Amino acid sequence: MSFVDQPAAREGRISFINDLFLADEATLVQELAVAADPGEAGREKIQATATQLVAAVRKNSRTSGGIEAFLQQYDLSSAEGVLLMCIAEALLRIPDADTADKLIADKITAAHWKDHLGSSDSLFVNASTWGLMLTGQILSLDETAKTNPGQMLGRMVSRAGEPFVRTAMRQAMKIMGHQFVMGRTIAEAIKRSTRNEVLPYRHSFDMLGESALTAADAKRYLDNYHDGIDSIGKSLKLPPKDVFSAPGISVKLSALHPRYEFTHEERVMKELVPEVLELAQHAKKIGICLTIDSEEADRLEMWLNIFEAVYRDPSLDGWDGFGLAVQTYMRRGRDTLRFLTELAGDTGRRIPVRLVKGAYWDSEVKRAQERGIDSYPVFTRKSHSDISYLAAARQVLAAGDKLYAQFATHNAHTLASVLYYAGSRRDYEFQRLHGMGEDLYAEVVDPEKHDRPCRIYAPVGSHEDLLPYLVRRLLENGSNTSFVNRIVDESIAVEDIVADPIELARSHDFLPHPRIPRPADLFQPERPNSKGLNLADRNVSRKLLADMEAAGGKVQKARPIVAGREQSGEEVPSVNPVNTSEVVGTCMLASVEHVDAALKSALTGQLAWNRKSAQDRAAILNKAADLFEKNSAELLELCVREAGKIIPDAISELREAVDFIRYYAAQSLTHFGEPIEMPGPTGERNTYGMRGRGVFVCISPW
Repeated sequence: MSFVDQPAAREGRISFINDLFLADEATLVQELAVAADPGEAGREKIQATATQLVAAVRKNSRTSGGIEAFLQQYDLSSAEGVLLMCIAEALLRIPDADTADKLIADKITAAHWKDHLGSSDSLFVNASTWGLMLTGQILSLDETAKTNPGQMLGRMVSRAGEPFVRTAMRQAMKIMGHQFVMGRTIAEAIKRSTRNEVLPYRHSFDMLGESALTAADAKRYLDNYHDGIDSIGKSLKLPPKDVFSAPGISVKLSALHPRYEFTHEERVMKELVPEVLELAQHAKKIGICLTIDSEEADRLEMWLNIFEAVYRDPSLDGWDGFGLAVQTYMRRGRDTLRFLTELAGDTGRRIPVRLVKGAYWDSEVKRAQERGIDSYPVFTRKSHSDISYLAAARQVLAAGDKLYAQFATHNAHTLASVLYYAGSRRDYEFQRLHGMGEDLYAEVVDPEKHDRPCRIYAPVGSHEDLLPYLVRRLLENGSNTSFVNRIVDESIAVEDIVADPIELARSHDFLPHPRIPRPADLFQPERPNSKGLNLADRNVSRKLLADMEAAGGKVQKARPIVAGREQSGEEVPSVNPVNTSEVVGTCMLASVEHVDAALKSALTGQLAWNRKSAQDRAAILNKAADLFEKNSAELLELCVREAGKIIPDAISELREAVDFIRYYAAQSLTHFGEPIEMPGPTGERNTYGMRGRGVFVCISPW
């Protein structure tokens, strides 16, 4: 078995793309702040424009109300907001009526809806609150009836009301879905996009759907994308003046392949590139644009490789409609744009680039913590992500005719910054999500005001596909830190809404968020986290595989050890389960005599061990954990060859062992340290302490 012959051991196609994968946050943000800073005069103009935008939005929101007012009233800092979130998430996937009724009865009666009645000027919010309040009262009668048998009428009302309420709540969730989703099909979404459209918006249609789990799923999504392209083409009454003003479609690569993971890159490149090329050729033929959506950080390098392979195909020459979305909350955002700029320059075509801040922040943070890697692939402060976006905006604009900038934002300060950076240029566009930011972008697209083009990102999907997207939007915009939420909240000062992220970051010396510890420090001060490896970074995987190759090749010998001395016994070969002709090593089995001798030795040594302090015991355990990590390449190589484990599983097994050892070292300090003094009568001293109970036999099941 050779580890260095694996694809992950080879140098990547984009040599620099992972250099900043887990870069030092403070250093990188300071560099980006310099790149984003327009100077004092520029900052003043940006603040003035942003202030004007917020004032206009608040003025318009007083008359429009609607979903943004609803989200502000029931944000996720309120119990009622959390309950609505639970109901929204659960009702759409509960298959039977009885369970749905129980959920409603349990959740909706627990909330204090009356506290929100009259708190908003929006008719939509107050009408919703009345319905929730009355529904809660009807259902709460059932609870009263349980404690008072005389109230049979209340029980009957409850029973009669639950199906009605269930239907109403499901309909309410569909109404909320209608707010965020343009239509169930592309045809329906196109029809809705052209209905009563007063302002000149462009549209990009996003076919909802999470990762394909099977080849059949992937085929269905691929067919849907082709059908969507055809539907958009049929809707064009007149040819657009150029591809940038044409409608478009967004594609998620995870929906097109059930193994869209960096560990399967060779297979994915072979199977997925032809399918994406077919979609691009189809979009070119129709005359619309095709955007590849960005996804998790682990997939970035493979995602760019797929894009490049398709983009360089000669069949796409002369077409500037093939683009992609770049998430600037990633620390590799700057290098991603560098690669795209070089690719466009090399091919002589322009690449549309949709700049977004990112949609997977929570999962990126939790995944990094769970894996125990050195740092995070994303920034830990919102102001840092904002700075990265501003630096990226200037970088895209500086690329000139190599990149076509598409600025997706609902942030007034970010929007004002882009307007300032771009000056009189008009060869770019803004983008907003369907159902959000209408008042903000009414100021932008108005010919009498800023007069800049804006594209609506319009999700399309069935009731079943709605749930993940709807939950993301509710979480995103129900948060009381959401810009969409805060911009219409007049209790927040305008200057706080449009605060300069560079000044905010400078006020805390560009340091990471103090309440988001590095993954290595997740369990501090008790203990360090076990060290993981960022296998998605080829620089890391190449070194690991080289180290494992160097550690292998020798035949291992395992013997029973009794009282510190190796013993002899029956010799049994250990073979590689993947290749049974390969002998990994030999194991000498312990005999009954060895077991008796080990128990006798343990009983003799237990008294001395029991006299050791908790600090000494913890030090021995922690040294063992450190040695495990120091010799990780050799141990991982053995896990792979002897147990047939894949490398990620081998890493998990090693980390679990290290975590257990350090955990019990910390527990020994807690429980076997100084005795704890207990309360007692005057003149009496009572202490509580723990000591070893003796020798235990552990029979491992593997």
